[in-house]
Amino acid sequence: MKYLILLLGTCLFLCACEKNINFDLNTTTPVLVVDAQIENGQVPTVALSKSLDYFGAISPQILASSFVHNAEVTLSNGSLTHKLKEYTVPLPNGYFIYYYGIDSSNLATAFVGEFGKQYDLTIKSDGITYTAKTTIPLLTKVFDSIWTRTPPAPTDTSKRALWARAIDPPGLGNYVRYYTKRNSGRFLPGLNSVFNDEVIDGTTYSAQVDQGIDRNQPIPTGDDKFFNRGDTIYFKLSNIDKASYTFWSTWEFNQQSVGNPFAQPGKVVGNISNGALGAFCGYASKVGMIIAQ
Repeated sequence: MKYLILLLGTCLFLCACEKNINFDLNTTTPVLVVDAQIENGQVPTVALSKSLDYFGAISPQILASSFVHNAEVTLSNGSLTHKLKEYTVPLPNGYFIYYYGIDSSNLATAFVGEFGKQYDLTIKSDGITYTAKTTIPLLTKVFDSIWTRTPPAPTDTSKRALWARAIDPPGLGNYVRYYTKRNSGRFLPGLNSVFNDEVIDGTTYSAQVDQGIDRNQPIPTGDDKFFNRGDTIYFKLSNIDKASYTFWSTWEFNQQSVGNPFAQPGKVVGNISNGALGAFCGYASKVGMIIAQ
Protein backbone atom coordinates (compact mmCIF):
# COMPACT_ATOMS: atom_id res chain seq x y z
CA MET A 1 0.00 0.00 0.00
CA LYS A 2 2.77 2.45 0.87
CA TYR A 3 4.29 1.94 -2.60
CA LEU A 4 0.92 2.75 -4.19
CA ILE A 5 0.63 5.91 -2.10
CA LEU A 6 4.18 6.87 -3.07
CA LEU A 7 3.43 6.28 -6.76
CA LEU A 8 0.25 8.37 -6.63
CA GLY A 9 2.05 11.14 -4.82
CA THR A 10 4.83 11.16 -7.40
CA CYS A 11 2.32 11.34 -10.29
CA LEU A 12 0.48 14.23 -8.64
CA PHE A 13 3.78 16.02 -8.07
CA LEU A 14 4.82 15.61 -11.71
CA CYS A 15 1.40 16.75 -12.95
CA ALA A 16 1.62 19.81 -10.73
CA CYS A 17 4.98 20.65 -12.33
CA GLU A 18 3.63 20.70 -15.88
CA LYS A 19 3.93 24.02 -17.61
CA ASN A 20 2.73 25.09 -21.01
CA ILE A 21 5.49 26.36 -23.27
CA ASN A 22 4.50 28.65 -26.09
CA PHE A 23 6.88 29.29 -28.97
CA ASP A 24 6.72 32.66 -30.62
CA LEU A 25 7.34 31.88 -34.29
CA ASN A 26 8.29 35.22 -35.73
CA THR A 27 7.73 35.97 -39.39
CA THR A 28 11.05 36.07 -41.19
CA THR A 29 12.01 38.53 -43.89
CA PRO A 30 11.91 36.81 -47.32
CA VAL A 31 15.29 36.31 -48.98
CA LEU A 32 16.20 35.65 -52.60
CA VAL A 33 16.17 32.01 -53.74
CA VAL A 34 18.26 31.16 -56.82
CA ASP A 35 17.95 28.07 -59.01
CA ALA A 36 20.52 28.53 -61.77
CA GLN A 37 22.26 26.05 -64.03
CA ILE A 38 24.32 25.68 -67.17
CA GLU A 39 25.11 22.42 -68.96
CA ASN A 40 27.40 21.54 -71.83
CA GLY A 41 25.70 22.31 -75.14
CA GLN A 42 22.74 23.95 -73.40
CA VAL A 43 21.74 27.56 -72.72
CA PRO A 44 21.76 28.79 -69.10
CA THR A 45 18.55 29.13 -67.09
CA VAL A 46 17.95 31.07 -63.90
CA ALA A 47 14.80 30.98 -61.76
CA LEU A 48 14.37 33.56 -59.00
CA SER A 49 11.89 33.54 -56.13
CA LYS A 50 11.46 34.70 -52.55
CA SER A 51 11.64 32.35 -49.58
CA LEU A 52 8.49 31.45 -47.62
CA ASP A 53 7.97 31.02 -43.87
CA TYR A 54 8.57 27.42 -42.75
CA PHE A 55 5.26 27.30 -40.89
CA GLY A 56 3.43 29.57 -43.32
CA ALA A 57 0.56 28.57 -45.58
CA ILE A 58 1.33 27.26 -49.06
CA SER A 59 -1.03 27.52 -52.01
CA PRO A 60 -0.69 27.81 -55.78
CA GLN A 61 -1.39 31.53 -55.47
CA ILE A 62 1.36 32.03 -52.87
CA LEU A 63 3.87 30.02 -54.89
CA ALA A 64 3.01 31.94 -58.06
CA SER A 65 3.48 35.25 -56.27
CA SER A 66 6.90 34.23 -54.93
CA PHE A 67 8.64 34.62 -58.32
CA VAL A 68 10.99 37.59 -58.58
CA HIS A 69 10.43 39.79 -61.62
CA ASN A 70 12.40 42.55 -63.36
CA ALA A 71 15.76 41.50 -61.94
CA GLU A 72 18.94 42.32 -63.86
CA VAL A 73 20.64 38.98 -64.49
CA THR A 74 23.95 38.69 -66.36
CA LEU A 75 26.17 35.71 -67.04
CA SER A 76 29.78 35.66 -68.19
CA ASN A 77 31.94 32.85 -69.59
CA GLY A 78 35.15 34.86 -69.35
CA SER A 79 34.92 36.10 -72.94
CA LEU A 80 31.29 37.11 -73.35
CA THR A 81 28.85 38.70 -70.91
CA HIS A 82 25.17 38.22 -71.69
CA LYS A 83 22.15 39.90 -70.07
CA LEU A 84 19.41 37.32 -69.60
CA LYS A 85 15.76 38.00 -70.40
CA GLU A 86 12.74 37.06 -68.27
CA TYR A 87 10.34 34.58 -69.87
CA THR A 88 6.83 33.44 -68.92
CA VAL A 89 5.62 29.86 -69.26
CA PRO A 90 1.86 29.19 -68.90
CA LEU A 91 0.71 26.14 -66.94
CA PRO A 92 -2.47 24.11 -67.60
CA ASN A 93 -4.03 25.27 -64.31
CA GLY A 94 -4.00 28.92 -65.32
CA TYR A 95 -0.84 29.84 -63.41
CA PHE A 96 2.57 30.77 -64.80
CA ILE A 97 6.19 30.06 -64.05
CA TYR A 98 8.99 32.49 -64.83
CA TYR A 99 12.66 32.13 -65.59
CA TYR A 100 15.56 34.11 -67.05
CA GLY A 101 17.25 32.78 -70.18
CA ILE A 102 19.15 33.78 -73.31
CA ASP A 103 17.82 37.00 -74.87
CA SER A 104 16.92 35.98 -78.40
CA SER A 105 17.09 39.62 -79.52
CA ASN A 106 20.77 39.87 -78.56
CA LEU A 107 22.40 36.66 -79.78
CA ALA A 108 25.76 38.37 -80.40
CA THR A 109 26.73 37.83 -76.76
CA ALA A 110 24.80 34.58 -76.19
CA PHE A 111 26.56 31.28 -75.49
CA VAL A 112 26.00 27.69 -74.42
CA GLY A 113 27.85 25.67 -71.82
CA GLU A 114 31.29 24.24 -72.62
CA PHE A 115 33.46 21.64 -70.91
CA GLY A 116 36.17 23.01 -68.62
CA LYS A 117 34.88 26.59 -68.39
CA GLN A 118 34.02 28.78 -65.40
CA TYR A 119 30.88 30.94 -65.39
CA ASP A 120 30.11 34.03 -63.31
CA LEU A 121 26.52 34.97 -62.45
CA THR A 122 25.42 38.42 -61.28
CA ILE A 123 21.89 39.21 -60.09
CA LYS A 124 20.65 42.69 -59.17
CA SER A 125 17.27 42.77 -57.44
CA ASP A 126 15.68 45.26 -55.02
CA GLY A 127 18.91 47.26 -54.85
CA ILE A 128 21.05 44.27 -53.80
CA THR A 129 23.72 42.58 -55.91
CA TYR A 130 24.24 38.82 -55.66
CA THR A 131 27.07 36.87 -57.27
CA ALA A 132 27.96 33.22 -57.80
CA LYS A 133 30.31 31.15 -59.90
CA THR A 134 30.36 27.59 -61.11
CA THR A 135 32.36 25.36 -63.42
CA ILE A 136 31.37 22.86 -66.06
CA PRO A 137 34.08 20.26 -65.38
CA LEU A 138 35.77 18.14 -67.98
CA LEU A 139 33.94 14.90 -68.72
CA THR A 140 36.25 12.71 -66.65
CA LYS A 141 33.95 10.24 -64.87
CA VAL A 142 31.85 8.42 -67.46
CA PHE A 143 29.88 5.21 -68.04
CA ASP A 144 30.69 2.84 -70.90
CA SER A 145 27.55 0.70 -70.91
CA ILE A 146 24.01 0.42 -69.53
CA TRP A 147 21.68 -2.60 -69.48
CA THR A 148 18.56 -3.91 -67.76
CA ARG A 149 17.90 -6.95 -65.61
CA THR A 150 14.86 -8.63 -64.12
CA PRO A 151 14.78 -7.67 -60.42
CA PRO A 152 14.93 -10.48 -57.85
CA ALA A 153 11.70 -12.23 -56.79
CA PRO A 154 9.02 -11.50 -55.75
CA THR A 155 9.12 -8.46 -58.05
CA ASP A 156 6.71 -8.46 -61.00
CA THR A 157 8.50 -10.22 -63.87
CA SER A 158 7.48 -7.43 -66.27
CA LYS A 159 9.63 -4.96 -64.31
CA ARG A 160 13.24 -4.14 -65.14
CA ALA A 161 16.13 -2.72 -63.13
CA LEU A 162 18.64 -0.41 -64.83
CA TRP A 163 22.38 -1.10 -64.43
CA ALA A 164 25.39 0.94 -65.48
CA ARG A 165 29.15 0.39 -65.63
CA ALA A 166 31.03 3.51 -64.52
CA ILE A 167 34.71 4.44 -64.80
CA ASP A 168 36.22 6.70 -62.13
CA PRO A 169 39.59 8.30 -63.02
CA PRO A 170 42.47 8.12 -60.51
CA GLY A 171 42.59 10.97 -58.01
CA LEU A 172 40.00 12.14 -55.51
CA GLY A 173 37.64 15.01 -56.23
CA ASN A 174 35.32 13.60 -58.89
CA TYR A 175 31.68 14.45 -58.15
CA VAL A 176 28.62 13.36 -60.14
CA ARG A 177 24.85 13.70 -60.22
CA TYR A 178 22.63 11.29 -62.13
CA TYR A 179 19.16 11.40 -63.73
CA THR A 180 16.88 8.97 -65.55
CA LYS A 181 14.19 9.63 -68.12
CA ARG A 182 11.41 7.23 -69.02
CA ASN A 183 9.90 7.28 -72.53
CA SER A 184 8.68 10.83 -73.31
CA GLY A 185 8.95 12.04 -69.71
CA ARG A 186 11.58 14.41 -68.36
CA PHE A 187 14.92 13.78 -66.71
CA LEU A 188 14.47 13.28 -62.97
CA PRO A 189 17.26 12.99 -60.37
CA GLY A 190 17.44 9.95 -58.10
CA LEU A 191 16.35 10.08 -54.48
CA ASN A 192 20.07 10.12 -53.64
CA SER A 193 21.42 11.62 -56.82
CA VAL A 194 24.92 12.88 -55.98
CA PHE A 195 28.07 10.90 -55.24
CA ASN A 196 31.77 11.45 -54.65
CA ASP A 197 34.64 9.03 -55.26
CA GLU A 198 36.00 8.58 -51.74
CA VAL A 199 35.36 4.82 -51.84
CA ILE A 200 35.61 3.97 -55.54
CA ASP A 201 38.50 6.26 -56.58
CA GLY A 202 40.22 5.03 -59.73
CA THR A 203 38.03 1.96 -60.20
CA THR A 204 35.62 0.59 -62.78
CA TYR A 205 32.45 -0.75 -61.21
CA SER A 206 28.87 -1.78 -61.98
CA ALA A 207 25.84 -0.67 -59.97
CA GLN A 208 22.07 -0.67 -60.13
CA VAL A 209 20.62 2.74 -60.96
CA ASP A 210 17.41 3.65 -59.14
CA GLN A 211 14.75 5.37 -61.19
CA GLY A 212 14.67 9.16 -60.87
CA ILE A 213 11.78 10.54 -58.84
CA ASP A 214 9.37 13.45 -59.06
CA ARG A 215 9.64 15.05 -55.64
CA ASN A 216 6.14 16.51 -56.03
CA GLN A 217 4.78 12.95 -55.91
CA PRO A 218 4.97 10.17 -53.27
CA ILE A 219 8.31 8.34 -53.29
CA PRO A 220 7.98 5.09 -55.31
CA THR A 221 8.13 1.85 -53.33
CA GLY A 222 8.10 -1.85 -54.21
CA ASP A 223 7.64 -2.58 -57.92
CA ASP A 224 7.09 1.13 -58.64
CA LYS A 225 10.84 1.71 -58.14
CA PHE A 226 11.61 -0.14 -61.37
CA PHE A 227 11.04 0.42 -65.07
CA ASN A 228 8.67 -1.58 -67.26
CA ARG A 229 9.76 -4.00 -69.97
CA GLY A 230 9.62 -2.13 -73.28
CA ASP A 231 10.34 1.28 -71.71
CA THR A 232 12.81 3.54 -73.49
CA ILE A 233 15.19 4.53 -70.70
CA TYR A 234 17.62 7.44 -70.78
CA PHE A 235 20.45 7.66 -68.27
CA LYS A 236 22.32 10.94 -67.74
CA LEU A 237 25.52 11.16 -65.69
CA SER A 238 26.72 14.71 -64.95
CA ASN A 239 30.15 15.64 -63.64
CA ILE A 240 29.83 18.57 -61.19
CA ASP A 241 32.20 20.67 -59.11
CA LYS A 242 32.53 20.43 -55.34
CA ALA A 243 30.23 23.40 -54.58
CA SER A 244 27.43 21.85 -56.66
CA TYR A 245 27.95 18.49 -54.94
CA THR A 246 27.84 20.12 -51.50
CA PHE A 247 24.62 21.95 -52.32
CA TRP A 248 22.75 18.91 -53.63
CA SER A 249 24.04 16.50 -50.96
CA THR A 250 22.99 18.83 -48.12
CA TRP A 251 19.69 19.61 -49.89
CA GLU A 252 18.83 15.93 -50.29
CA PHE A 253 19.79 15.12 -46.70
CA ASN A 254 17.49 17.83 -45.37
CA GLN A 255 14.68 16.97 -47.78
CA GLN A 256 14.69 13.31 -46.70
CA SER A 257 14.88 14.08 -42.97
CA VAL A 258 11.88 16.46 -42.86
CA GLY A 259 9.47 15.21 -40.22
CA ASN A 260 12.01 12.88 -38.60
CA PRO A 261 12.41 13.95 -34.94
CA PHE A 262 15.62 11.94 -34.64
CA ALA A 263 17.32 13.39 -37.70
CA GLN A 264 20.43 15.47 -37.23
CA PRO A 265 19.69 19.12 -38.00
CA GLY A 266 21.57 20.42 -41.00
CA LYS A 267 22.00 23.40 -43.26
CA VAL A 268 21.68 23.49 -47.03
CA VAL A 269 24.96 24.98 -48.25
CA GLY A 270 24.57 27.07 -51.39
CA ASN A 271 27.05 29.22 -53.32
CA ILE A 272 25.16 32.52 -53.78
CA SER A 273 26.55 35.63 -52.06
CA ASN A 274 24.79 38.16 -49.83
CA GLY A 275 22.69 35.67 -47.87
CA ALA A 276 20.66 34.37 -50.81
CA LEU A 277 19.52 30.75 -50.83
CA GLY A 278 20.00 28.20 -53.60
CA ALA A 279 22.86 27.56 -55.98
CA PHE A 280 24.35 28.10 -59.40
CA CYS A 281 25.45 24.69 -60.75
CA GLY A 282 27.37 23.57 -63.83
CA TYR A 283 26.93 20.13 -65.40
CA ALA A 284 29.20 18.16 -67.74
CA SER A 285 26.77 15.52 -68.96
CA LYS A 286 26.71 12.34 -71.02
CA VAL A 287 23.42 10.61 -71.93
CA GLY A 288 22.84 6.96 -72.79
CA MET A 289 19.66 5.26 -74.04
CA ILE A 290 18.38 1.69 -73.88
CA ILE A 291 15.08 -0.15 -74.42
CA ALA A 292 14.29 -2.38 -71.45
CA GLN A 293 14.26 -6.01 -72.57
